[in-house]
Amino acid sequence: MSDTEPVIAERSASGAFIAVVLVAVLIGVGALAWCYGLQNHIAATELKLAAAEKKNADLADQLDATNARLSATAETLSQNVGATQKQIDARAQVIMSAQRAQTAETARLAQQQQAAEKQIGAVSSDVASVKTDVGGVKTDVATTRSDLETTKTQLQRVVGDAGVMSGLIATNHDQLEQLKHKGDRNYFEFTLQKGAKPTLLSTIKLQLKKVDEKHSRYTLGVSADDRDIEKKDKNLDEPVQFYTGKDPVLFEIVVNNIEKNKISGYLSSARRKNSATQSGADSQTQNGGRDVRPPFCVCLG
Repeated sequence: MSDTEPVIAERSASGAFIAVVLVAVLIGVGALAWCYGLQNHIAATELKLAAAEKKNADLADQLDATNARLSATAETLSQNVGATQKQIDARAQVIMSAQRAQTAETARLAQQQQAAEKQIGAVSSDVASVKTDVGGVKTDVATTRSDLETTKTQLQRVVGDAGVMSGLIATNHDQLEQLKHKGDRNYFEFTLQKGAKPTLLSTIKLQLKKVDEKHSRYTLGVSADDRDIEKKDKNLDEPVQFYTGKDPVLFEIVVNNIEKNKISGYLSSARRKNSATQSGADSQTQNGGRDVRPPFCVCLG
C-alpha cells in the first residue's frame, strides 16, 4: 500500500501539469488569434477613416466653390439690378422729353394751322378770277401740245455728203414706216455689227468698220458694182449718198441709231421708172433742178 501511493501521487501531479500546459497553449493560441483579428479590424477601420477624411475634404472643396459661385452670382445680380434701375430712370427721362416735345410741336402746328386758315381766307377771294384764266391757259396748252406732236412727226430734208438735196429723212422706225407708205423710194432696214461679214442689201454690201458712240460717228465700207469705198466718220442721221448701176441711181444710207459696236438704219434707192429719162428727172428734182449725176456709169462718192 505504501509503495503504490507515491506512484499515484506522481501521476496526478504530471496530469495536472499537462493540463495546465494545454490550457496555457490554448490561451496563447486564442490570444494570437484575437490579436490578428484585432489588427485586421484596426487596419480596415483606418482605411475607412482615411476614405471618410478624403470625402470630407472633397465636400469642403465643393462647398468652397459653391460659396464662391453664390457670392459671384449675388454680386452680379446686385450690379444688374443697379444697371436696370438706371436704364429705367433714363428711359423715363426720354419719354418725358418726348412728351414735352410733342406738346410743343402740337402747339406750333396749331399756330401754323390758324395762320394757314387766315391765308386761305385771303386767297379764296382771288380763286374765282383765277379760274377764268386757267380755262384760257388750258386751251393754249392743248394747242401747244398739238403743235409739238405735229413737229415731232415732221420728217426732215437735208443735204447729203455728196452735196445732193436728200429726200425725207427718217430718224426712227415710225418715220421710216411713213416713208415706206409714201412709195417714192425703196427702203431696206439694217443693223450692222462691228467686225461682222458684209451685209447684202439689194445690190449693195455694207460692212461696219468703226464706231464712235461718244461722238455719234461711224465708218462704213460700201461695195457695189465690184468697187469698194469707205465712208469715214459719218454722223448720226446724215444722208450718206453714192451712185451706182448701169444707169446711175442715187442711193442713200441713213444711220439713225448708234450703239457700242453696232449701228442701225436704212438704205434707200429711187424706184425705177419706165425710162432712164424719168430717173434723170427725179435726180434733178431732188437737187433743185441740177443734174448732179457723174458722167460715168458708176460713181461711189
